[in-house]
Amino acid sequence: MKTFYITTPIYYPNAVPHLGHAYTTVYADILARYHRLKGDETFFLTGTDEHGLKLQRAAEKKGIHPKEFVDEMAERYKNYWSLLDISYDRFIRTTDPDHEELVKWALKKLYEKGLIYKAKYPGWYCVDCEKFYSEGEYEVIEGKPHCPIHKKPLEWLEEETYYFKLSEFTEFLQKTLKRDIVYPRQYAQEVLGKIEKEGLLDVSLARPKSRVWWGIPLPWDEEYTTYVWFDALLNYVTGAGYLRDPEKFNKLWANTHHVIGKDILWFHTAIWFSMLEALEIPLPRKVLVHAFLINRGLKMGKSAGNVVFIEDLLQRYQDSDGLRYIIARIFNLQKDIEVSTDLFDSIYNSDLADNYGNLVRRVGTLVKRRLNGKLTAGKVDEDVQKTIEKTIEEYTAAMNSYEVSRAVEHIMDLLRRANAYMNESKPWEKQAPVNELYTVMEAVRTATIMLHPIIPKSTTRVAKAFGFQINYNALSTHLEEYNVTEAPILFRKVKRT
Repeated sequence: MKTFYITTPIYYPNAVPHLGHAYTTVYADILARYHRLKGDETFFLTGTDEHGLKLQRAAEKKGIHPKEFVDEMAERYKNYWSLLDISYDRFIRTTDPDHEELVKWALKKLYEKGLIYKAKYPGWYCVDCEKFYSEGEYEVIEGKPHCPIHKKPLEWLEEETYYFKLSEFTEFLQKTLKRDIVYPRQYAQEVLGKIEKEGLLDVSLARPKSRVWWGIPLPWDEEYTTYVWFDALLNYVTGAGYLRDPEKFNKLWANTHHVIGKDILWFHTAIWFSMLEALEIPLPRKVLVHAFLINRGLKMGKSAGNVVFIEDLLQRYQDSDGLRYIIARIFNLQKDIEVSTDLFDSIYNSDLADNYGNLVRRVGTLVKRRLNGKLTAGKVDEDVQKTIEKTIEEYTAAMNSYEVSRAVEHIMDLLRRANAYMNESKPWEKQAPVNELYTVMEAVRTATIMLHPIIPKSTTRVAKAFGFQINYNALSTHLEEYNVTEAPILFRKVKRT
């Protein structure tokens, strides 16, 4: 049996998740559900990144201990992911005992290998990014350095810290980034270009406890806590069972896929790949990098004040399936997408209400009225059958290439063809339109199975109402009989304002 291990970034729980978090998480969930549908042994990891200055300050502001704060926020994340039908296998927290144990083990190993040393660090620091920015990386606004992501003034910090010898991995990274590991390829080129232009500088992996006490202490110097990014990246190997279950780890890690936004590309390539090489752990199979959601001209984020709340979208589109579908339809690995209510409404009404939902309702109603709900196998129209076969091939190729939005387009094309066929064949004018309705039913069944990773609730309802199983292997066969008990109304149109 094939394995498929997929991860999201672990999120800072300093505020509730918004559409930007859902964008990444739903995409990863769709890929996880697709691989389960195919019969692959699938493990899906998401979670929260619970250490560091940003959370320490957020907790202090509320007058509570950071652990109390992150405990509460982790539960809120889990609740949001439940609302969106996120089918994770583990929700990892960096305060989990097995993770803290692994971080200390990794630090100790690197220290013993001579890859960590102490020195002074001066630089401009963004609290929201938990990152130092060098000249050329930050933006200058009104003469002051600002974070290029959050557009906030940077803080000047000068302190003694421990460094990881990232510079020693220059040749390794240049060679690695030329391999087919980062997708789309353009992002590997960005990292290579940065290394070529700026070189590879050693990076700080610790913070003085006097400033950042909320973190994992360094095993050899408890006056320092682990830099939040070093701690966070290791969650992927913790989640796969590295120290505690080597058999599970070896099986999963061979097919690891990290899903990330392009803003954390450097950490997940230059730093992460070097850490893995230093720890003698194989590299992931793929790092899948997506572009931004843009709202009011800026990347969506709490700091920018331009977030779109998940609950507002769930209410507008009536269920998790509506929002999940919209995310799948707009998801773009290469280009930033502007958030637009008009665009979202148009996708929902056109694809879900008019195309899929309308076809399900029409064919179900006709089978019940004309054939008393019993539809035995007939002859599938030759042209529609060719479209079905072509769509299965195109869908599978797109999903295997991580192009979820393209896969969705192919499904919608099939449904449009089935709607057109129904209008052409006019089964409502015939006494016993077995072939015509069977042709449409086969198109609906095929589309429903392929849509299942994207809109699981609606597809499960259709399969139950029409009497078939959600089975990927059944895509290439015909169903002998349909028993239609209901002609469900799946999606009610949104009124555009």
